[in-house]
Amino acid sequence: MSISVSTPGLTEAAIERVERLREGLRERDLDALLVKDLTDVRYLTGFTGSSALALISSRPVSPEDAADRFFTDFRYASQSSEQVRGSFAREIASNLLDAAARSLAGGKGRLGFDDETVTVADHARLRGKLDVAWELVPFTGPVRALRMVKDADEIVRIRAAAELADDALRAVLEEGLAGRTEREVALALEERMRVLSAQAASFPTIVASGPHGALPHAQPRAEEIAGDVLVTIDWGASLDGYCSDCTRTYATGDAIAEEAREVYELVRAAQAAGVAAVRPGPTGVELDSRVRELIVAGGHGEHFGHGLGHGVGMEIHEGPRLSQTGSKDPLVAGNVVTIEPGVYLPGRFGVRIEDLVAVAPDGADVLTRLPKELTVVS
Repeated sequence: MSISVSTPGLTEAAIERVERLREGLRERDLDALLVKDLTDVRYLTGFTGSSALALISSRPVSPEDAADRFFTDFRYASQSSEQVRGSFAREIASNLLDAAARSLAGGKGRLGFDDETVTVADHARLRGKLDVAWELVPFTGPVRALRMVKDADEIVRIRAAAELADDALRAVLEEGLAGRTEREVALALEERMRVLSAQAASFPTIVASGPHGALPHAQPRAEEIAGDVLVTIDWGASLDGYCSDCTRTYATGDAIAEEAREVYELVRAAQAAGVAAVRPGPTGVELDSRVRELIVAGGHGEHFGHGLGHGVGMEIHEGPRLSQTGSKDPLVAGNVVTIEPGVYLPGRFGVRIEDLVAVAPDGADVLTRLPKELTVVS
C-alpha cells in the first residue's frame, strides 16, 4: 500500500546526504541501493522507529520527485508520515524485504546492498523475490562512510550531548565519590543525564575505582569506593539522535600513591599531545603512533593496549578508527573522534583521560570541557 506525502522536503543538509549517496551509486554503476541498517535509514530519512528499509535510486531527481522508497510496518504509519519527507514515497508492509522486492518488479539493473548489514538469510530471501533481471551487488558501508563526516548541524547536536553529559557529572561529583558504591555513582550519573533530557546513556557507564580501574571496560560493582584511590568514570549521553563520550579519572584523597600521580601526569600529557595533533591530514594510525610513543617513552607502553580513539556520531563507535590498525585515510574537517589514551597496571590502578574532538579546518574543536588536572573528589 503506497501513501503519498504532502509535507515539505527535508532540510538542505539531509537532501545533500541523499544526493551524495546517489553520486556514489552512479560511480559504482548501481541503479539503486537497499539500506537496511536503522541508523543509516535515520541518517537519510529522519525516521526514528525500529522497523524500516529504504531504497535509494541513483538517478538524479528533483525535490518533488518521489524516486526513493521507504518501507515500514503498520505500527509506524503515522510516525513515518510526519518524519519521512522529501524524495521518499512510503509504503506500509508486513514484510519489508518482500515489499522492497515487489517495488522493483518489472525493472532491471544493479541493486547494491551493504554486505555488513544485510545477512545471508536476507540476501537469499531478496534474491528469491527479485526478478532475475536484477543483479545484487555488495557495497560495503556506503552510508557509514558519509556519516563519518559530520555537517554543522550534526556537530551542534554532538556538542549539546557532550555539554549535557558534562553537566550531569558535575552534579554527581557534588555528592562525592568515597563511600558510595561504583554502581550507585553510575546509576546516579545515568539518572542525572535523563533528568537533563538525554534519551539515554550512549553506552553503559563505567565507574571503576582502585585496582578495578585497571580494567579498561570495567563494570560498576556494588562495592564502596575507598578513600585515597583513583576512580575512572567513562560516560556519555544520547541526545536528539547523537552520542557523546568522555572519560575523567579522579582521586578520592590527597594520599594516593606517588606512582599513581606520575602515571596520571603521563597520560594527561600524552592526551593533550593527541588533542593538539588533531587536524585535517594525519591518519588514525599516525595519531595513535604519536601518542603511543609518549607513553612508551614514559615506560608504560605495555600498559596501553587499546587504540587511541574512534569516531562518534549517531552511534558511539563509528569511523574513523584511531589505532595501530586503524584508518590510513587522512582525517578531514567534520570527523568527530575521541582521544583517549590510558595506562592500566593490573591489580593496582588505571588512568584514562578522554575528550571528544571535532576536526575543524584549522585544528581541534574540543567538545568535552571538564578540567583534566588531577582533581580530588572525596
